Amino acid sequence: MNAPLVIRRATVADAVSLARITELTFTETFGHLYPPEDLAEYVRGNCTPASCRKLLEDPKLAAWFIGAEGAAPVGYATAASCKLPIENREPNAGEVRQLYVLATHQNQRLGAKLLDTALGWLTEQKFSPLYIGVWSQNYGAQRFYERYGFKKVGEYGFPVGKTVDHEFILKR
Repeated sequence: MNAPLVIRRATVADAVSLARITELTFTETFGHLYPPEDLAEYVRGNCTPASCRKLLEDPKLAAWFIGAEGAAPVGYATAASCKLPIENREPNAGEVRQLYVLATHQNQRLGAKLLDTALGWLTEQKFSPLYIGVWSQNYGAQRFYERYGFKKVGEYGFPVGKTVDHEFILKR
């Protein structure tokens, strides 16, 4: 019997685990889209214990893991104030910044559980409205967020090394 998967809030002590799951899920989901040097540059800048520690030290940011008790996480989410490039962005806008689940654990409603947790926290923190950035060709994620009331309101470029992805900005 498999151990139950639980959500827990990540702390600064989890920087190594956050770096690992960030690299694993980003590479698994999007790695094939980029030249190796662009992917390596992104990983060096965003998937290190130091960069993740800096995120986790931010009192206005929250991160959560989902996984079996005492085991490596199989998914994670982060939420904070909105940093998307939105003209006339509302001063209290919040953002679900990252939401990833390993492919081996998808289609088990883990993403929904993480999103519910992140949205609940953003609401408790009085962030409003809420935003999410999503890759323009990630149709599954777009449908998923649409079920939560998010609608496309803009577009922007997301740099991964020298590659710039076409992203959509969704708002609820």
